[in-house]
Formats: sequence, C-alpha cells, structure tokens
Amino acid sequence: MKPKYLLEISVETLEAAVAAERNGANRIELCESLHVGGVTPSAELMRAARARVKIPIFAMVRPRDGHFVFSSAEMKQMQREIEIAKSCAMDGVVLGILRRDSTVDVKATQELVECARPLPVTFHRAFDECPNLPRALEDVIATGATRILTSGGKPTAAEGAPVLAQLLRVARGRITILPGGGINPSNLERIVRETRATEFHSGLGSSLPYARSSQEEFAREVRKLAAVLRQWEAAQKSSESAPRSGTPSTSDS
Repeated sequence: MKPKYLLEISVETLEAAVAAERNGANRIELCESLHVGGVTPSAELMRAARARVKIPIFAMVRPRDGHFVFSSAEMKQMQREIEIAKSCAMDGVVLGILRRDSTVDVKATQELVECARPLPVTFHRAFDECPNLPRALEDVIATGATRILTSGGKPTAAEGAPVLAQLLRVARGRITILPGGGINPSNLERIVRETRATEFHSGLGSSLPYARSSQEEFAREVRKLAAVLRQWEAAQKSSESAPRSGTPSTSDS
C-alpha cells in the first residue's frame, strides 16, 4: 500500500542513495555538491544510482552554484542535462529559474518543463528568494511544474511552517508543496502537524555535517525521519477510526 506521507532524501553519493532507500526514504533527490545547495549529478552517478535503487530518483538540474538567473548558454546546457537524466532513467528533475528581480522566470521554466516531459519537475528552493510567494506560487503552477520545494521563504521549514500551511491552502491541490530546509528528526513532527503537508524533503544538513558524517549516522537519521512519518500516519488512521477526535502525537518520550 502506498504510504500517505512521503520522505524525500537528497544525496550526493551512490552509497547515500542506497542507504536512504534501505532505511525508509520513499524518493531520492540526486545531486552533487550538496554543500552549495546541489548541482547536476554526473551521468555516471545517475546510472549507478538507477542500477542500485528501486525507489524514484529525481535528478537536480543546475549547471553551477550561485544565483538562479541563467544565460542562454546555461539554458541549453540544462536542456542537455535533462536529456541525459532521461537517458539514465531518472523519474523526475529538480530545477528553478528566476529573473533578475527574483521573480519566477515563467517562460524559461516552461521551456525546461516541456523538455522534461513526461518526467515531473520540482521547482526547487529558488522559490524562497521570490519577494511575493503567493504570486510565485501561481507563476510556478503556470509553468507546468508538479511540485515546489520550499521552506516558506524562511531559512528553515520549521520557521516557515505558517507560510507553508498557507501555500498548501492556496495551492488547493493544483501543485504539491514539498517542505524542505533544515528538516530533521527533532522537528519533523511539528512541521507535519503545522503544515499538513504529505511530502517532506531532507538533506539532513542541519543535523549531520556533509563532510564529517558517517554512513551509519546518516542511515540512523533517515530511519528516524521515516519512523516519525510512519508513526504519524498510524496515529492519524487510529484517530480517524476512533469515535473521538484528537491530534495525533508521535513524541518519543
């Protein structure tokens, strides 16, 4: 049975992708250079991950770090990278393009969404740099993208939870809002409760330094995240079937 709540984990190595799947992740965001927010993974990494991982893999499409205003040459490079992702049997791509005024570049994003078809497109946290998030939401919907990875315009999803809840209400099912940014086992339950989102993204960067964490530590944190969502889902099902109402709690006290 498909779980109601989905956990996406961003990784930059084959070993991390395998560990994420083994420990409860439902989807992988595959990148390189996570310390700068992620850039397009190599074809070799995409092929290796596809050969070892059965859950969906979304590949980052970002030719460089830094700002999200791309030149025509960089746009062509992103189109080539999307085609490579398709050839490597990726299940989706993750990208984001802004104008110089930090609004969504609807036309350029539409071009990449069309290039990616039939793969779904996630508009990544470039969204959080937009000055007017409700307007940016409508712009991203107009591009044909299927989800938005966002912290609600705040440094972390925990801080942006009220905005995320508002975005979910305004979206009304027209696009998936994917909370991400600083999500870890200690704050995930509160973010679930406050936003009522059903998909969540974590790179575990807030609890595990990328360069110093071990595979064992990474696997343990993924298991904790997955357990929070499983427990929340079980508590909700129990609440829905019970004659009384109440807010489920999954605190490990």
